Amino acid sequence: MNRSPFSGIDSLKLTFNHIKIWYTSGMGFFTDAYDLFIIGAIIDIFKAYNLPGFQLNSFYEGILASSAIITAVLGQIIFGILGDKIGRKKVYGVEASLLSAGAFLSAFSPNLLWLIIFRMIMGVGIGGDYPISATIMSEYANVKDRGKLIALVFANQGIGTLVAVAVGAISAYTLPPDIAWRVMAGVGAIPAATVIYLRRKVPETPRYAALVKGDLKEAEKSASFLGAKLNLSKIEVKKMSFSEFLDKYWKLLIGTAGTWLILDMAYYGTGIYSGPIVSSILGQPSSVGQEIVFAGIPFMVGFFGYFTAVALMDKLGRKVIQIQGFVMMAIIYLIVSAVMIVTYTSKGPKVSGFLIPAEAAFVLYALSFFFIDFGPNTTTFVIPAEVYPTSYRTTGHGISAAAGKVGAAITTYLFPTLLTIMGLKELLIMLSLLSILGAVITIVFVKEPKMKSLEELTGELKGEEEEKA
Repeated sequence: MNRSPFSGIDSLKLTFNHIKIWYTSGMGFFTDAYDLFIIGAIIDIFKAYNLPGFQLNSFYEGILASSAIITAVLGQIIFGILGDKIGRKKVYGVEASLLSAGAFLSAFSPNLLWLIIFRMIMGVGIGGDYPISATIMSEYANVKDRGKLIALVFANQGIGTLVAVAVGAISAYTLPPDIAWRVMAGVGAIPAATVIYLRRKVPETPRYAALVKGDLKEAEKSASFLGAKLNLSKIEVKKMSFSEFLDKYWKLLIGTAGTWLILDMAYYGTGIYSGPIVSSILGQPSSVGQEIVFAGIPFMVGFFGYFTAVALMDKLGRKVIQIQGFVMMAIIYLIVSAVMIVTYTSKGPKVSGFLIPAEAAFVLYALSFFFIDFGPNTTTFVIPAEVYPTSYRTTGHGISAAAGKVGAAITTYLFPTLLTIMGLKELLIMLSLLSILGAVITIVFVKEPKMKSLEELTGELKGEEEEKA
């Protein structure tokens, strides 16, 4: 029996306002995924055409690719803390404004330095969107559909990726290169800009209003946004300091932050440099447009993974999906590396052939993106929005997401160098070992939130015993 005073929300059927919150929350992730793919396409154009003011060497290529990722770490930490200190509503919309402004200004960059600066602004907004949007969706969701709804917010990444492939390819094929890359960069501003006003109008979540602010009237009013009634007359909260939070939740933080770090090392490395990796498998494409299309195919395969995760999140559970995703990533990386024939040259190891048809190796490699998205890419976003107490929920999510972006920044910056020194075969073996480690950390340190109220999971109410993992 659900004893939570928020059972009025937890037991609701899916409503139109749930969908409205999903759309409002999801557009930031559309832009995040759009940017992940499109910066690779922009780098392809810079390298192919050597545009004045935008010439790249390996150092600047790494900085440009990782600039938004590096500042996303700051956004995740800052907005995660602010979301708990001053409320979800007060900062909601600010991060979308930064994200949209950074993307828009990127399109008008006069040179490489300004492009990096504007992408850093965009990165702060992208980072800030993670803890706030995930937590708002979590705290408004009903128990039965909570995993599905949070995963749907994140699944906007799949849509953003498809749009990025389309915009990138069409721009590269139809526009002069100095215009094409600017169109690619600027389109990313549009989705986030459409929800800034809507975000400012979303009420404070009932849980934050009641459990952190202690404003029961605001909590009742917020619940009415969904048509729910609350039972808050005897609510008592267990207060804790930040040191107490860390003392109680450090193992769980290892689970949510550690797995996200490992996931993003694989996802952002193979994602941003999808073009060079695919070219290593299929051979050099005939044009930049063709390279963008080929690089986008693994993302198209991954698109179906997002929505498979959505469909099964509340049936299989988060842990099962995360573990099988990591295991399948490890298996696929190992198989693809095993069938590679590598030639060692003065410029480093090069893929010279495969023990199976190259097209079959490419299909296998692309399948890894399905299991990334029907796996830890989705679940590492969902779980931290559920397992931490209300007073530290955006902080816990922000720390976890920041760990992911640290991993992403490391591999994004190092990938061009590692591809040259180690070669693709050794890189895939390394990513396989990391994926196995991700599965082990999930088993040991992550708890299953499926079909439990947030208060059951956290034990933050007096009289509630915290559920064990």
